[in-house]
Amino acid sequence: MTYLLLWIVTFIAFTPIDAAEFKIKPKDIRITINQQATFNLTLDEDIKVPVNVSFDIPHPDLLKIEPKYLIYQKKSQVMIKVFGINPGSLVVSANVTPANQTIFTQAFVRVTIEKSDTLYHISNIVGWIYFLAWSISFYPQIYSNYKRKSVVGLNFDFVSLNIVGFLMYGLFNCGLYWIPEIEEEYFNRNPKGLNPVQLNDIFFSLHAFAATAFTIAQCFIYETGDQRVSTTARIIHGIFTTIILVSVILSIINYLTWLDFLYYCSYVKLAITLIKYVPQAYYNYQRKSTVGWSIGNIFLDFTGGMLSMLQMILNAYNYDDWWSIIGDPTKFGLGFFSVSFDIFFLIQHYALYRHNEEKVIDIKG
Repeated sequence: MTYLLLWIVTFIAFTPIDAAEFKIKPKDIRITINQQATFNLTLDEDIKVPVNVSFDIPHPDLLKIEPKYLIYQKKSQVMIKVFGINPGSLVVSANVTPANQTIFTQAFVRVTIEKSDTLYHISNIVGWIYFLAWSISFYPQIYSNYKRKSVVGLNFDFVSLNIVGFLMYGLFNCGLYWIPEIEEEYFNRNPKGLNPVQLNDIFFSLHAFAATAFTIAQCFIYETGDQRVSTTARIIHGIFTTIILVSVILSIINYLTWLDFLYYCSYVKLAITLIKYVPQAYYNYQRKSTVGWSIGNIFLDFTGGMLSMLQMILNAYNYDDWWSIIGDPTKFGLGFFSVSFDIFFLIQHYALYRHNEEKVIDIKG
């Protein structure tokens, strides 16, 4: 009986009596060092007993807040000032005591302090340039195929892996951006995070898939020589297909969430990005020629990869966040890996096989 009474008292003490909620707007603030900005902390309804509000600053060496402490009881809105001290990023959360009268899960703000606003805009420009470079990079190969009325020289393993990779990338982006239930699951796991998918990610992945599909259509129309998708590539496709089908089944029976399924799609895309250039490089070596493999595509891909890494370095310097490269090397590593292959293709084209002509004999894939 004593335990029952204790449970009831505890339940009453920690259950919200009113539906009053603390909220912070805006959710994102960007300032430079020694700059000031503001956000609003709002209580949307009156409460019975005054509550104390303080702010949890994970890195007080980066940011200063005024006022640090507040007392609320009536419905009101207070403007809070933030001052940038050192570069970095952090999430500032409101703590409320006693906590039983209010909801404050949305009472947080993401603050980014940068060294230079100019670097921020340069980084954005670099980002748009590499986005355009990667988007345009599909067309030199398409034009080369059309002009030659042949796809001899374009490795079919590369193309087949490419379209699967962009399909997986498109599924991940569209699912996380357009399906509310999946986005909600993401925010349940990352309550103070941002959706990592932006509209330009949607455009790039769908455009890349469509351009690659068009290239595959050219493979059915134009001269192909003796090329085919290799047995090795077929086995790899079988492994990826098995992974995706098992993930779909496990998601249907609720063993996995659909968000987990999208993560598996992204892992397949990651694996494909690591291996997709190998067949084309080996194919060029077999033929001792790069005829049919558009060098314009390589220049644009190289430009996009270099600028992608440059943007990461600019951001790491501007926010003093080198851990974004060292601690999570995937994006930087993929960019470096792609650029390395682009350099190898340039060497093949301009040094190793630059005297070879169209008459080169095709090698079976």
